[in-house]
Amino acid sequence: MRPVWSGAISFGLVTIPIKVFPATESHSISFRQIHTADGGRIRYRKVCELDGEELAQEEIGRGYETATGTLVPVTDADLDAMPLPTAKAIEIVAFVPAESIDPIQIGASYYLAAEGVAAKPYELLRRALQRSSKVAVAKFAWHNRERLGLLRVLDDVIVLHAMLWPDEIRSTDQVPVPDVAVSEQEVDAAVALAETLTGLDMSQMRDEYRAALEEVIAAKTVGERPLAPEPAEPASAQVVDLMAMLEKSVQDAKATRGEPATVHPMPARKKTAASKSSTAPPTGKMAPAKTAAKKKAAKKTPSKRKPPRSA
Repeated sequence: MRPVWSGAISFGLVTIPIKVFPATESHSISFRQIHTADGGRIRYRKVCELDGEELAQEEIGRGYETATGTLVPVTDADLDAMPLPTAKAIEIVAFVPAESIDPIQIGASYYLAAEGVAAKPYELLRRALQRSSKVAVAKFAWHNRERLGLLRVLDDVIVLHAMLWPDEIRSTDQVPVPDVAVSEQEVDAAVALAETLTGLDMSQMRDEYRAALEEVIAAKTVGERPLAPEPAEPASAQVVDLMAMLEKSVQDAKATRGEPATVHPMPARKKTAASKSSTAPPTGKMAPAKTAAKKKAAKKTPSKRKPPRSA
């Protein structure tokens, strides 16, 4: 594994030279754009709009476009000369409880490693984070911008999580919130379902979409037709009994885990006028027909056979 950045961690007067390694990797399947008529690749050319010439990567720089449309060139030397203390350092600004960090801010993750004379201060910081049960909020500059970061310990390694700045998190004010009422009985049922579904081995989680996509690609590679999926049931527009669905979900979850159905019984459901009416026996002309059907079925019931004689 190759480092993607090298610099130092600084907190107070302590400086720890470190190397940064990517902690995650993407297994997503990438596609190319093709001409559907003949399968030819679609490529993009980087062309200067003034002279129409195609440019190599080393001929391309960066520039900032102002509100008036003027392009201001910005070179690597300009960026390196900025008086930014975090240009080559991960500067710790505070130690805070882990629960005070909103997960919505956390982004990409990196492992930090130290060698030689940096090993002791690295170990000192790691032990301090573990004993205090806190995480460190830091600032660092990568890829032409200053970033917010979070340092924590995973196993025996310090991990850096890139974070979003507070002003990069959109407010929830514009998100519609449903205005519906739920009963305490329904909440109890949902909690019972949550308790049934506790316990998860994250190492067993798999990307089923990627696996299915790989099967489609493998089939088409050898000229076979991918298996057609089973048709999905259309969504029902009728109102469902939420309590009944919750109860069934709990029983299904228990059956999957091999637990008896009597474990963690669901809260008793109160009978309402509507439920009483729905469970009442039918009245009117349908009742005699049902009784007659029962009598008819009883007549057709075969007599009990004698058990076979043992040899």
